[in-house]
Amino acid sequence: MTLKDAIEEKEYIIQQINTDDEELDAFLFSLGCYSGERITVISRLKGSCVVSIKNARYNIDNQLAEAIIV
Repeated sequence: MTLKDAIEEKEYIIQQINTDDEELDAFLFSLGCYSGERITVISRLKGSCVVSIKNARYNIDNQLAEAIIV
């Protein structure tokens, strides 16, 4: 299941990140978004969602949310 399909307020563990962009992978890693890390969808906005990773909140767009497998 992708993060875009995740239920709000439920904690998931990231299984995989599916991107072909090394720069994007490095950016996500710097946020703490990598395989094995816990992630929670806090809320959904039009075209994006707010997620919590390591007690920090980030707004990510739906295209990126589809690349995160939980």
